[in-house]
Amino acid sequence: MRSDIRVSTNQAPPLVGHNVVTTDLALVEAITRHASAEVVEDLVALGAEAGTEEAREHGLLANQNEPRLKPYDRFGNRIDEVEFHPSWHWLMGRAVGHGLAATPWEQQEAGAAHAHVRRAAGFMAWSHTEPGHGCPISMTYAAVPALRADEAIAKEWTPLLASTTYDPGLRPASGKAGALAGMGMTEKQGGSDVRTNVTEARPTATHGEYTLHGHKWFTSAPMNDMFLVLAQADGPALTCFVVPRVLADGTRNQLDVVRLKDKLGNRSNASAELELDGTVAYRLGDEGRGVRTIIEMVAATRLDCILGSTSLMRRAVNEATWHTAHRSAFGALLADKPLMQNVLADLAVETEAATAVAVRLAAAVDGLGRPDAAEAAHEAAFRRIALPLAKFWVCKRTPFLVAEALECLGGNGYIEESGMPLLYREAPVNSVWEGSGNVNALDVLRALGREPEVLDAWITEVGRARGGDARLDRAIEDTLGLIGSLLGDPDSLEVNARRLASRMALCLQGALLVRFAPPEVADVFCASRLGTSYDGVFGTLGGGDLRAIVDRATPAL
Repeated sequence: MRSDIRVSTNQAPPLVGHNVVTTDLALVEAITRHASAEVVEDLVALGAEAGTEEAREHGLLANQNEPRLKPYDRFGNRIDEVEFHPSWHWLMGRAVGHGLAATPWEQQEAGAAHAHVRRAAGFMAWSHTEPGHGCPISMTYAAVPALRADEAIAKEWTPLLASTTYDPGLRPASGKAGALAGMGMTEKQGGSDVRTNVTEARPTATHGEYTLHGHKWFTSAPMNDMFLVLAQADGPALTCFVVPRVLADGTRNQLDVVRLKDKLGNRSNASAELELDGTVAYRLGDEGRGVRTIIEMVAATRLDCILGSTSLMRRAVNEATWHTAHRSAFGALLADKPLMQNVLADLAVETEAATAVAVRLAAAVDGLGRPDAAEAAHEAAFRRIALPLAKFWVCKRTPFLVAEALECLGGNGYIEESGMPLLYREAPVNSVWEGSGNVNALDVLRALGREPEVLDAWITEVGRARGGDARLDRAIEDTLGLIGSLLGDPDSLEVNARRLASRMALCLQGALLVRFAPPEVADVFCASRLGTSYDGVFGTLGGGDLRAIVDRATPAL
């Protein structure tokens, strides 16, 4: 009998109709231990919507139909607007509506114990739909702690940023039901070295008001309602400012969008070059304290880089395990082939380790508000050292993992419709934004050198797993020895920053898995990441219950 060539066989069905939260066992367990089962239940609706065919389609459409700059209207008036596809607005509306922007700060102020864990888990799950729109969501979340440097400014903006109403369009903040925030730190000549910024801030006759004159080299989401910007006041003195997109009287602020960046990935999101010439700005914090003021925003966006990268990992692993569970080759399902099991298990363990540290960091943000001063101090010190560690390590591992997951789909994974190329192009971004790998590795050194309590916090955290696995114990001792030798030899300190950050991050991940993960996951992690040999690629595990690990990571409808 002749087969019908118009009907495909042996193809994996699309991964839709699953609940992105409840099918991610590592995430559910992390939420439960750092928050509660009630928080998991609260995220079920979000997880169900994120796994729908509709959400998947909107994610693809938002990237296929990129934002478009309209510098002028049809009459020749300068308007500097960016048009987005309706799918972008669909995604943004739901992200804001699910409370993923600045909502947890107000919830925490009202006494909610686990607002940041809930938001972090929701951010990771919702980012499965499409990662680019997470950028304005993240910056809005991150702006609130920086705004607290000025009580009046915080009172004006925080309720709008914390709103669950998505209200796009350029209008005065007073007439909006919700607002979004952005940031403009870097300039052409300096990049991450913001102390070389040349944009000038000139005071006006109104107290706290300035005009900015200069440029910003990389400002994402230029249609947001307000931006935190660094500029040089007299001195020069690098200072933080709030720049509204529209002024209180309804006129548009002098903020010229020169062009949109033609980026490798993150195509749904608009990233712009700006020119500022008489742009009205309001000082946030003291003159000369710009970095100190904006650093809390940077800390929060770094957390979201970790969350976003973990989400990319999980989405890629979901696609790989789903495909191989439904595709046969050489007489059996791919997922039943021993070598494929090795690859999939290795990817799953990497993702679970990222999930564990990501949710632990979100719990540290919740912990900053603990009534016990000693506990709050530990959470603050732990967050200070673990953020750059995890930002360096998790974001650095993501491109490697996504590429391997794509390969599990073979040629199908190289096709745009699979969604895997979108993930692959997105994978490097979080290692670049909010400080590249070198910047974060050096920040680890800075923290260790200036704040001795952060090393105590790391030792306390990994020490809670002591005795659980001999390989972890040896790795911790070796890492402590490395820290001691490097801190005692300043000439060799910087060149070894990545080596040290990698070791410390792996010990932290290992400690969390030994304490909380199923034994087969912790065993494979310690054997492959903390053992005496590493072969450099995924799929080289020397043993373990690989089938159980793969089954745990495979989404179920």
